[in-house]
Amino acid sequence: MGSAKKTSSAERKARIAEMRRAEAARERRARALTITLSAVIVAAVGIGGYFLVASADDDSSDSGKPGDAKAVAEFTRTKDGEKVWDAKKLGRTHVAGKVKYPVTPPVGGNHHQVWMNCNGDVYKKEIPNENAVHSLEHGSVWVTYNDQAKPADLKKLEAKVKKTPYSLMSPVRNQKEPLLLTAWGHQRAVTGADDPKVNSFFSTYVQGKQTPEPGAACTNGMSK
Repeated sequence: MGSAKKTSSAERKARIAEMRRAEAARERRARALTITLSAVIVAAVGIGGYFLVASADDDSSDSGKPGDAKAVAEFTRTKDGEKVWDAKKLGRTHVAGKVKYPVTPPVGGNHHQVWMNCNGDVYKKEIPNENAVHSLEHGSVWVTYNDQAKPADLKKLEAKVKKTPYSLMSPVRNQKEPLLLTAWGHQRAVTGADDPKVNSFFSTYVQGKQTPEPGAACTNGMSK
């Protein structure tokens, strides 16, 4: 009888010892898992922080401060005189206020959330740059002129714009050249309405490859 009690007691002690070893093993695994998860979380936070900073840097380099277009003033010029800007450096943020564009008329950059109607619309008075730039983003060609432009050229260009969806026309008195054609990231001076480069510019850039938002509306926007 005493021998049986001793055996039972020894078995209990053995089971308790085994349970303690199992519990200790579970605790070690739990600590290891906690350490691993902590390392993963720290790494993820670090990576996430990096991408947030990188994204912020990208936004600042592309878009500039709110209300300020950071489209660089530098451009390249093709052999036949067309000015070309790096589209990646033209901000595309919607802003509520005025934007300081480095080019007149602007070729892209931050702009108002409402576009100017550009379904062959001809405006007799100057229009807000911020709305016109949104029209460029939709793939329109913007014909502009100053007081030196000839009335005969203006009449022909008006007729061309009126029959061309995704185009618009307006005066810009502060531009240097009498007649300018502008698309997103592209601009060209022309000698007159009969300049062959007029048709070439329209055929290339009306809903052309440069368009950031092809197919976006040119109606139901702002009309002046």
